[in-house]
Amino acid sequence: MNIRKLVYYLILILIAASMLYPFFAMINLSFVPNGEIFNQGGGKLFYTPLTVENYLNVFEKVPLWKYFLNSLFVALVTTLGQVIFAALAGYAFARLKFKYRNAIFLLVLITMLVPPQVNIIPLFFLMRQFHWINTYQALILPGLFGGFGIFMMRQYFLGLPKDLEESAKIDGCSIFGTFFKIALPLALPAVATLAIFTFVSSWNSFMWPLIVTNTESMRTLPVGLAIFKGSFREITLWGDLLACSVICTIPVVGVFLLGKKYLINDIMQGGVKE
Repeated sequence: MNIRKLVYYLILILIAASMLYPFFAMINLSFVPNGEIFNQGGGKLFYTPLTVENYLNVFEKVPLWKYFLNSLFVALVTTLGQVIFAALAGYAFARLKFKYRNAIFLLVLITMLVPPQVNIIPLFFLMRQFHWINTYQALILPGLFGGFGIFMMRQYFLGLPKDLEESAKIDGCSIFGTFFKIALPLALPAVATLAIFTFVSSWNSFMWPLIVTNTESMRTLPVGLAIFKGSFREITLWGDLLACSVICTIPVVGVFLLGKKYLINDIMQGGVKE
């Protein structure tokens, strides 16, 4: 039995190492001068010499802080809005009884079957009608609503016990009071999961920001990184690109580390106690 566990652990360690090494190599090579990256051969675990020149070059050549702040603002607002609207709609579909509830929810599910690329052209014309091209409204509003978030929150609320909610109603708590004081705190694992997915999706979004932004001051980090790469026709500055990639990855890793404890919480944690 111990030998079997040891073999399992070794396999898991090898799998984890195979996934973590590319990330470690990206960080390591981001500190290696551009001219030295391909001059040392492959197969090394650690590359030298190390320098911060690549990071300094990136901040000098492109307005990286502007790209970074744009992406961070768009991702945070989109995540907050998505979580609020999805939680409210999911709770309404799970707990409230109203006419055509199932039919409306079916329409929400149907939106999940439509590829996002199909909506790009109609959304672009809609943004143009509102004169929102090259604005934060165009970057944020289309991402505030999503069928996946509503579906996930509805399913989670359906699995929660009704005892505390019924007790709150008996005590005179309103529907919104019951939602914000009882249901939403119990659904923190689902909220954290949805927030992480939404933040990562918004942070990595490339096609939509590329279409609706046309000035440098409104570009997000993925778009700025792609334009930065395309600005060098004869030679690719891999060290600078790797430095940009590391900077792009930091917020995503930070959000995951902040929300990971909620991802592993039991669905009934904080619920009814015996």
